[in-house]
Parts: sequence; structure tokens; C-alpha cells
Amino acid sequence: MDLTEATERGLVLLGCGKMGSALLAGWLSRGVDPNAVQVIEPRPSDWLKGTGVGLNGPLPTAPSVVVLAVKPQMMAEALPQIAALAGPETLFVSIAAGTSLARLAGHLGDGASIVRAMPNTPAAVGRGITALIGNDRVADAQMGLAEALMAAVGQTVRLESEAQMDAVTAVSGSGPAYVFHLIETLAAAGEAQGLPADMALHLARATVAGAGALAEAAEEDPATLRQNVTSPGGTTEAALKVLMDPETGFPPLLRRTVAAAAARGKELDA
Repeated sequence: MDLTEATERGLVLLGCGKMGSALLAGWLSRGVDPNAVQVIEPRPSDWLKGTGVGLNGPLPTAPSVVVLAVKPQMMAEALPQIAALAGPETLFVSIAAGTSLARLAGHLGDGASIVRAMPNTPAAVGRGITALIGNDRVADAQMGLAEALMAAVGQTVRLESEAQMDAVTAVSGSGPAYVFHLIETLAAAGEAQGLPADMALHLARATVAGAGALAEAAEEDPATLRQNVTSPGGTTEAALKVLMDPETGFPPLLRRTVAAAAARGKELDA
């Protein structure tokens, strides 16, 4: 589905920070008319001011889509600004972590069509992935429209139930931070082995980026790709004995990491 339907009666974006800006840039690059977009953002960036979109002006009475891109902690304060837009023809898409469909409906009304989406920060370079789930008011065409909006910044997947959203948040929503920390620590370990700091960081960045691209492009699964790099008795095998230790290695560490993020997601929605 293209984005024509999203702008047929107007597209409202509530909040235009990093993720909102990434989404807006993706829409505009795909031909969305700036005149059809109205952004509510109390602290607009210079970039936003130069896009040609409507900014903090009057809102359409029944827009095609309202995208909620404010932080979860600001949602209760922000939603009253757009609650009057809730109607049978308007789709609401929320990217706020830890804010359930039921909580959103509590502000927008039980009749509101709401899709909850969880993108991640690689959306800023068009390489994000977004998981989506809608309430029972969302028609198939509306879900397709939500997917088209989020596909402007990367891939999309549909969830089977909202209960899966905390796990998604913990894996792909928070996941880029885990990878960035891996780059940090890999570079620091290289420096500890005698590499210049800038070279160690360059090697770590390129290695993680290249391995990720290979993992996405290859037909083999990650376990096979790992085995392909590992020669018996070689350096990689020695390293993996440490990294894959069942008590102190990556497996238990990442299980605890993802579990902590998922638990926090549940707390935010409590």
C-alpha cells in the first residue's frame, strides 16, 4: 500500500523528536506532500522548520492518520490535545513503549482504531524494524496503512498478540543499544591488546556492521555462519569458549538483559 491514504484527509504527527523526525523524513522521501502533514512539536528543530509541513497549526477535524510519537511519560499530557480527533475514519498509530492499547483507548475512547507499533533507532538510516499490533477496531486496510507508514523507515512484522510487545521492545526496540555497547567493549578490548584507540573503534564498528549485513543477506542461519568462521583449534574457537560459556558467557547474560528490559516494559504499562 502507498501512502496516499495516509494523507487523503491529512496526516497528524504528535511529537517530532528523533524517531518522529526519522518517520517524517521517510514519508517525505516517499512523496508525501508536506502540505498534507501537520506536526505538533513544542521545540521544533531547524530541520523540521525547513520541511514545509504544517507546524503547531490548526488540525484537520477528521485526519486519515494520527501518529503518536511522544515519550511514554508524556503521553497522558499529550493525548488530550488530539483526543477530539478520534472518530471512525481516523487511525491512531502509537510508537510509545510500554503504553498499551487499552491505556490509549482510555484517552481516545473505546471506538478509536489504534495500532501500537515498536520501531527502533536504525529507522534513522532507513534500516529499522517495526512490530505492529492493532486493537479490534482496526480494519485490515488500516493495518496495511500502518505498515506502509512504518515501512518508510525499514521492515515491519505483525504480532499475533499484544502480549508479545514487551519481548519485542526488549529484543529489537532496546536491542540497538546492546549492539552499540558491544562495539564499545570490543573496541576497548582491542585497545587493551595494543591497538590504537581510533583503529580499534574503526575495526569494531566495521566488523559489527559487516557481520550484521552478512547475517541478514545470507541463506544460512547465524549458528551456521558462526561455525563457518570457527576453525578447530583456532583463535575464534578459543574466543567462543569464553563467549559461549553457559554460566558466564553471552547466553545467560543476554537472557538476563532481555528479561530486564521486558520487565521494565510491563512496569511502564502498570
